[in-house]
Amino acid sequence: DTFAPGLAHLSAPTAPAALVVAAAEGASFGAALEAYTVGFEAMGALAEASHPALYDGGWHPTAVCGAVGAAMTAVELMDLDERSRDSAAALALTQAGGLRAAFGSHGKALQVGLAAAAGVQCALYAREGARMPLDSHLGAAGFEAAFRGRVPDTAAAPAIESNWIKRWACCLQTHSAIEAALGQEPGPGPVEVHVHPLSIAAAPIERPRDGLEAKFSIPYMVAWAMLRGEPRVEDFARVDPDVAAVEVIVTADDALLPSAARVGDVTVEWAKGSPERPLSPDELAAKVKALGGPGLPEPDAPAAGVLSGAGV
Repeated sequence: DTFAPGLAHLSAPTAPAALVVAAAEGASFGAALEAYTVGFEAMGALAEASHPALYDGGWHPTAVCGAVGAAMTAVELMDLDERSRDSAAALALTQAGGLRAAFGSHGKALQVGLAAAAGVQCALYAREGARMPLDSHLGAAGFEAAFRGRVPDTAAAPAIESNWIKRWACCLQTHSAIEAALGQEPGPGPVEVHVHPLSIAAAPIERPRDGLEAKFSIPYMVAWAMLRGEPRVEDFARVDPDVAAVEVIVTADDALLPSAARVGDVTVEWAKGSPERPLSPDELAAKVKALGGPGLPEPDAPAAGVLSGAGV
């Protein structure tokens, strides 16, 4: 998923934290889901309040805000009091980090995992009595000064209302270009693609060397859509030389929406999976099945069973 108002993937650090902590606490899968929603919304509020300062500063918002999201997920399952919750959030902000330079490498996923682990650890510290005032991050030596972000003092609109469910397992800023390219074929000359400058900043790789870099390459993903159709998770195992050989020219166009792309004469303003064009129930079910199996456990099932079923 992608939370557009904060350019962050809110589930990436919070969902794993929910499952692991729920299993450790002997809680149910339903309790894990409830805690996940708390962490999801807390992380979304921080990411939105700190946008675009984090992204423009070279930070990776998912990693920077992920520790707080994981911490709030964990404290919900631990049923901590308000002071402990604030301390867990404050401690998590001291662990904030992660750079956009990691995009297209294993570093991107690892820094999000490290953020999730840090958030859970901070919740454990708070449960054992560690204390730090949350408002200490508002001064000259806190999170707001260091990251140019903002610690929200009021609840934002529900993050879930502005959340994308990504249709494909690649950078969101390639999705409109992929959709516009589907059904088209390369011509005798270069394929011309126009996108907003934000898309080039998010997916800047022109010639990917491996499957991870391919996820952040607009030229490669456009060529893939033309030659192979919709990309599947397994299609990022390697770079397809025939796809890489297609000449694609990507041009920045400020007149387009940040979400939009034009390939030839086809323009897509909002890719499928956006709040403006959500996935249908059948499409969403197909994605869940492709990623995690036939379905989710019953709410009263032990969370530990989910992990053991996945071999964790």
